[in-house]
Amino acid sequence: MLEDKLDIKNVIYEIRGKQVMLDSDLAKLYQCKNGTKEINQAVKNNIEKFPERYSWKLTNEEANVLRSKFLTAKINNMSRSLPRVFTEQGVAMLSTILKSKVAVQVSINIMDAFVEMRKYISNNLIEQKYINELVIKDSKRIDILEETFNSFREKNNHIFFEGQIYDAYSLMIDIFNRSKSEIIIIDNYVDKSLFDILSKTNKEVIVITNKYNNEDYLKYKKEYSNVKIIINNNFHDRFIIIDRSILYHCGASFKDLGNKCFSINRIIEEDNLNNLLERITI
Repeated sequence: MLEDKLDIKNVIYEIRGKQVMLDSDLAKLYQCKNGTKEINQAVKNNIEKFPERYSWKLTNEEANVLRSKFLTAKINNMSRSLPRVFTEQGVAMLSTILKSKVAVQVSINIMDAFVEMRKYISNNLIEQKYINELVIKDSKRIDILEETFNSFREKNNHIFFEGQIYDAYSLMIDIFNRSKSEIIIIDNYVDKSLFDILSKTNKEVIVITNKYNNEDYLKYKKEYSNVKIIINNNFHDRFIIIDRSILYHCGASFKDLGNKCFSINRIIEEDNLNNLLERITI
């Protein structure tokens, strides 16, 4: 049969969000002797049966898009009139008024093709929805991985060279800002430069040292009340403890940040943190 040569599924197009067929393809399938003229005359004689949701003539733009996107869409450039398209309901209505020996069987085949196309589109939508959900899940996983990598990068060593004063102070303030409640600083050389940094945080701060400028501290206490100094001579190196759970080692005293090459390292091992806390008398 003719519809075997013309695969019905290949001549169903989507226009205006609906699946439609061209009048020229329907004329071939219905074996109309006068081609599209017979189709259009049938519609003209029964126009009340073909509201625009059933059938309409393409605009120039729609015809050009259809012609450029689909090789199977045979649209005659020389034709004076634009092609007419039919929805599934329009095809069903058309089959009731065409006087053709093959009309009934062809209409059944066309209806089956429309159903098959709907299933195909539905399955594609379900598959696309599944893919979209996977993309969303993967995106969330990627965000988590990025957060993990960022956290991992924070644990890496930070090395500063002579002259990187701003970068060193900036990192120090970032470390202090990670605190939710308490900062413990161990540094044997405390002066105004440290108090300048601590004035920018509203967290409780405990400074453990064996030397400090009493005058600087007294001036600081007149305006700020977040710092407590404890004298302890048991430490040589500099440490920062955030909320008694995060430990940093600082290779230079705060007063020397950026003056010479030094590093700030996060110490991951909990035993080191716990041992250090046990040796602090607070």
